Amino acid sequence: MYDFVPVAGQPKPALYADLADAARAITHDEPDAIANMANCAALLSQFLPDLNWAGFYRMVGGELVLGPFSGKPACIRIALGQGVCGTAAATGETQVVPDVHAFPGHIACDAASRSELVVPVIREGAVIAVIDLDSPLLDRFDAEDAAGIEALARLLAERI
Repeated sequence: MYDFVPVAGQPKPALYADLADAARAITHDEPDAIANMANCAALLSQFLPDLNWAGFYRMVGGELVLGPFSGKPACIRIALGQGVCGTAAATGETQVVPDVHAFPGHIACDAASRSELVVPVIREGAVIAVIDLDSPLLDRFDAEDAAGIEALARLLAERI
């Protein structure tokens, strides 16, 4: 049984270190990518405040396809270069978007989302997935959030 509990009020670097430790423990020796993404989506939702969606899009046949997540139903397929997720996948670069309504070509899967953080998961130089976090708050994500999720993406690159 797993019982991961984030420490309330801790600094973001410590929170993300605890999140990575939990993800490392729950994915250790588990070869199934979907199971690992599902558990990590649950951890993201549990550890990070002020989210309305947390999950994965997987690279399948040259486009992003919805993977395990926590939140309302979402867009199933996203073309490379489209929206925040497609931009992160196409460029291989983290996207921190303080106001999604100001992002050109934003895809609105949930009208309540106001800010977004998308981090590519890269294995052997290729994007294999993206981690997508949405918040109903403007400017929810910063450089510390990006660094924390980038560390998680590096950890998961060989486990999903």
